[in-house]
Amino acid sequence: MLPDYLAKAVPNPEANRGPWYANTAPSYAGIFLWIAFYQQMAGATVGHGGLGLCLLALLVAGLLCYGLYYLAPAMLGMKTGFPLYVVGSSTFGAKGGYIMPGLLMGVLQIGWFAVATFFAADFILKGIGMKSQPMTAPFIAAGVLWGLVMAWVGVKGIQYVAKVSLLLNAIPLIMLLIVLFQTAGGIGQYRIPAGQENPFLAFTSVLSIVIGFFATAGAAGADFGMNSRDGSDVKMGGLVGIALAVLVAGGLPLLSVAGAHGLNPGLTGWNYDDVIQNIGGPIASAMFFLFAIASIPPTCFCAFIAGNSFSTMIPGVSRVASTMTGAAVGILLAVTGAAANLISFFTVVGASFGPICGAMAADYLLSGRQWAGPRAGVNAAGYVAWAVGFVVGILPFILPAGQAANAQPAVLYSFITGFVVYAVLAKMGLQPKVVAMH
Repeated sequence: MLPDYLAKAVPNPEANRGPWYANTAPSYAGIFLWIAFYQQMAGATVGHGGLGLCLLALLVAGLLCYGLYYLAPAMLGMKTGFPLYVVGSSTFGAKGGYIMPGLLMGVLQIGWFAVATFFAADFILKGIGMKSQPMTAPFIAAGVLWGLVMAWVGVKGIQYVAKVSLLLNAIPLIMLLIVLFQTAGGIGQYRIPAGQENPFLAFTSVLSIVIGFFATAGAAGADFGMNSRDGSDVKMGGLVGIALAVLVAGGLPLLSVAGAHGLNPGLTGWNYDDVIQNIGGPIASAMFFLFAIASIPPTCFCAFIAGNSFSTMIPGVSRVASTMTGAAVGILLAVTGAAANLISFFTVVGASFGPICGAMAADYLLSGRQWAGPRAGVNAAGYVAWAVGFVVGILPFILPAGQAANAQPAVLYSFITGFVVYAVLAKMGLQPKVVAMH
């Protein structure tokens, strides 16, 4: 007997699908235009390496995200019409799919919800000229109000957010261009701070930040793929919405931060909001408010995806209850400031989903670029591949600061580990038999 989440799965019909420029590309581009992607990117990158090198690293990172993390899940979604939690039942088993990628996706979405809530509260307070500090009364009030409202919208009104999300995605792009215009004069004057030059660290930091940020969205490529008409839609949607979007949404802020430091050598902050504050005046206040408004879709979609994951995998708990419970945890992480350290969070996300994407890619190729179907029970090959890959990916989070290993793109290694371990164990016959869907 198949679990309910598989037995009741119905593929997305061809009639409901659309071209890449109407769904996949703008949706992925919107993910990268969210300020959480580039807010803390510059310090670890242009703070140690030249702009040309960092832009090249962005290009490489975008292509890696597309080719390694997105393509296999998206092709599986397109060919089957099924979302991630269904196609993942081949790599992790019909029962194993409950936890991975099912519930794990929901848990990590709570983390993303916390990040979105933290930055919305932070920018709202900065926009009205108040000091923004976690665990203060204004910050708690802003975080709780934002989180509860957005979670409720994620449960009850996500269709309305979807309708305006493209418009809201245009806001951060316009803001990025305005900030670049304000700081462009200093780009040619920018110099890496004395004693900090480390090109290898700059290049690998770009890879780690971009891939870590993207890892869950890469696996969710199955959900995007099921809305694609054919392989060409899958590929074009990824190349434009991921590879090109990474270069634009990552490159503009790096140029702006470098330009701000070139214009003002005394500037100490490397975060993107430091550059906005350095501009000052009504322009800065307006930008903070607009970036907060642009965080509405990410916050709501995180709540929606978490609720979808929990209600699918634990149908006995109502969607409203599971979503609001997850939101409460996310709000707590936000108002305490735990969600502020983006680089560490990206490391955890990348370590969690890197080996999932690697194992799924190996399973896809071993199955002749087709979906094998759900496998009975728990697929040991998938779980061992994930466990080993997770350990590899989490090493920068565990090792003491200053270790040479911290400069390694462990998130990329976690994908490779998951891919290789799964392929080896599958060849050894550790995959359970495939069971019929109906």
